[in-house]
Amino acid sequence: MDETTRQRLIDELLEGTPPGRQSDLLKDMMETVFHYVEDNAPVNELKLVSRSMREMRYAGTVFRKYADRRKVAVFGSARTRAEEPDFQLAREFARRIVEENFMIITGGGDGIMGAAQQGAGAEKSFGLNIRLPFEQQPNPVIAQDPKLINFNYFFARKLSFVKETSAFVLFPGGFGTLDEGFEVLTLLQTGKTSIVPIILMDRPNGFYWETWRRFLDNDLLELGLISRPDFHLFTITHDVDRAVEEIKHFYKVFHSYRWVRDEMVIRINGRLTPHSLETLNQQFDHLLVSGHIVQRGALPEEEDDVSVKDLPRLVLIPRKREFGMLRLLINAINDSAVQEVLPDQRD
Repeated sequence: MDETTRQRLIDELLEGTPPGRQSDLLKDMMETVFHYVEDNAPVNELKLVSRSMREMRYAGTVFRKYADRRKVAVFGSARTRAEEPDFQLAREFARRIVEENFMIITGGGDGIMGAAQQGAGAEKSFGLNIRLPFEQQPNPVIAQDPKLINFNYFFARKLSFVKETSAFVLFPGGFGTLDEGFEVLTLLQTGKTSIVPIILMDRPNGFYWETWRRFLDNDLLELGLISRPDFHLFTITHDVDRAVEEIKHFYKVFHSYRWVRDEMVIRINGRLTPHSLETLNQQFDHLLVSGHIVQRGALPEEEDDVSVKDLPRLVLIPRKREFGMLRLLINAINDSAVQEVLPDQRD
């Protein structure tokens, strides 16, 4: 098929779609499909792309109805029994965090996942179940709920977790829990996803995450495989109150951020006082490649972010090396004085 014919077919399919970023992306996706045709791609490759695309599209339709609500992902062992302290802790945490207007996302299975969904209730829960050879069954709370999404591919499931989640809370678990934890930490450490709270919870007097941290300290850090600021990306606690407060405080003034080329554009829920802005510039001058932290309105490049167009911005050009230091900047923003706090756009 020649280029002219391909473009004509794509234009016909997109007829009625307003010009803009959405139209450009749909056009790009369609061109990719035509390239698969030209490449004579094998069936197994097409099957993977087709099925993963269907899974991600369907997940998007489910989550889109709740785009105005922040969500907390809970990970942990599917083998944890109802009488164990970790199960009860997960249930209590979920109950408490949904009282703060958050929703819960779990893997949809039993153990810690089922505990969290017991605490949150089906109405305020999502279950991202994975089809396994031994067929992991969804827990009774979420089993018949329309917010249960079944995935064939782990990577599509992980993408949905990361894309939709405003905080991660991990309880003790096996390979899957550690995989999810390291995956999210890697994405934050490399700047491939936005910084969000990562909380590692254990029962009172438990030692699971302290043992894990010793491995980071004594081996990874000692060998120079990670940096000390990476430890700012997570918090270990045994206290539900602290876990809930950590997530609430993270969104006290800070709202979200995006990148516009090399500029980090931080949306905030209220304008900082001049003194607060000056203090931030003094404290984090070492983090900047050049210039200062500037307070302003939305950038022209943010016109597609309609829901947050009225929020004030902090704009800076940071070093994209140690994202743990950016977590400290967000903490400092949340501790700053503001002239007026606007309602969180997600409430």
